[in-house]
Amino acid sequence: MVLQAQQAAIAAVRPGAVARDVDAAARAVIAEAGHGDHFGHGLGHGIGLEVHEGPSLRPLSETRLEPGMVFTVEPGVYLPGWGGVRLEDDVLVTPDGCEVLTRVPKDLEALAAFARP
Repeated sequence: MVLQAQQAAIAAVRPGAVARDVDAAARAVIAEAGHGDHFGHGLGHGIGLEVHEGPSLRPLSETRLEPGMVFTVEPGVYLPGWGGVRLEDDVLVTPDGCEVLTRVPKDLEALAAFARP
């Protein structure tokens, strides 16, 4: 579900898109799965000279995305008393859409190779 939310958000990234709409694309997937209340943080933030800077991808963000912007797309779900899952990729807005800059596998088989015994 978190991966599907991330994919939906990344698919919404393009020049002229409003940051809140990208955030909403991820939230819709998580809410449809019944976990809307468990996604309690913003979807992402800009990457630059500071660790957290604009643009901010949050429900109220009115920032229009422009080519050259680089930010995280990191939906997550946290269940009280259990823990959570968050997936983060870095994304560059291009003239035609976006490019995912992160090169980390997300399938369980590939991730198992990194697990400690």
